[in-house]
Amino acid sequence: MSFLRDISCEHIMDSLADGVFTVDLDWNITFFNRSASSITGVPRVEALGRKCWEVFRSSICDGACALKAALEAGESRSNRSLFFLKPDGSKVPISISAAPLRDRRDKTVGGVETFRDLSALRLMQKKLDGLYRVEDILSKSPAFQRTLGILPQIAASGSAVLITGESGTGKELVARAIHNLSPRSGKPFVAVNCGALPENLLESELFGHKAGAFTDAKKDKPGRFQTANGGTLFLDEIGDMPLSLQVKILRAVQERIIEPLGAVAGVPVDVRIIAATNRELEEMVARQSFRSDLYYRLNVVRLKLPSLRERPEDIPLLAKHFVARQNAQHGKDIQGCSREVLQRLMRHSFPGNVRELENIIEYAFILCPGGLIQPEHLPENLAPRTDGTQAAPLFGTLDEIKCRAAAEALSRNDGRVMAACRDLGVSKDTLRRILNKGGAGSRD
Repeated sequence: MSFLRDISCEHIMDSLADGVFTVDLDWNITFFNRSASSITGVPRVEALGRKCWEVFRSSICDGACALKAALEAGESRSNRSLFFLKPDGSKVPISISAAPLRDRRDKTVGGVETFRDLSALRLMQKKLDGLYRVEDILSKSPAFQRTLGILPQIAASGSAVLITGESGTGKELVARAIHNLSPRSGKPFVAVNCGALPENLLESELFGHKAGAFTDAKKDKPGRFQTANGGTLFLDEIGDMPLSLQVKILRAVQERIIEPLGAVAGVPVDVRIIAATNRELEEMVARQSFRSDLYYRLNVVRLKLPSLRERPEDIPLLAKHFVARQNAQHGKDIQGCSREVLQRLMRHSFPGNVRELENIIEYAFILCPGGLIQPEHLPENLAPRTDGTQAAPLFGTLDEIKCRAAAEALSRNDGRVMAACRDLGVSKDTLRRILNKGGAGSRD
């Protein structure tokens, strides 16, 4: 065993596959092994002497630090899962263990943390689970998987794309996935909500303006088309765009030329257009509230995203994903949803789709102290009633069920339409359409 005397502790640490680093009591990094440098992408010389949170930027560095907890308790903390950000902005899932670092007199002089890259394990688990994931889109639904499976071909084509589907189905996530899979991925992805701004502001936002174009125009300002040059422009809620602006959008799509407000000449732009809407554009074209020529220009490739109630098999999968995300963001250790909670979620009609499910899990995290999310941690419309009665069973057609949910939201909010829309996670137009289809009539 005499050969061990010729091997330093540093050489032993550098031979480990796991990352290892130590800090002093001021949180300065004092040791950083070779694997730590490889996993984080931070050279050892850049890590030494820096604060550990400056190097790792992990999901628990803002108040739930495992190393701090180990030092305060005087004992180790093992196998905690989280992620950290690499210098390029990518997220890396890791499992960490932390412990106090003591000298020969058993005095605490700092802390030591080991961490393991779980990226390969996560990839293997996805394959075993039969999970198809693009960006943050998760689904086991065969119909949705077929849509996700053709995204690479759509991305490579460069054609305009029209994404349709109810509010909260993930239209922007799909648009971002198309951009990130395309040859334009290194250029900007710029999103504009066409229904969020009045007409005069929307025109300036999209096309920009020249100095002096109007009273407050002190200097030239590029629009979103110019900001997205070389990349992708995502026009969300395209059905809410005024007719007068649709003409200018059509020219930009056809001729790749825009006209900033106050300009005397057009400006060439190179952008890929991806549009999205939760409205029925064909009906709008028939009513002449949407230009047919623009519709056909945008509708080169069409993707219709299914609602969550059309893919109920994804509800447990998405709930698990949102629980894991909340755990990582808030440093909690919620184990998941109880069987009864999952049953309630599976029976719910989800008018707000995936966005509504995410909000439900976020709400439950506020109330759940640990363990499993229970029915009493759910929002009022899903939780057991305090008088011991059960919520009304789901009966009637799907349109009637949605109509009752919309009417109840209006009732809870004293008839305030926008407050009801926020509760349901839908737009004003969608709420009106739900009420009309369910036979409750229109409300303003």
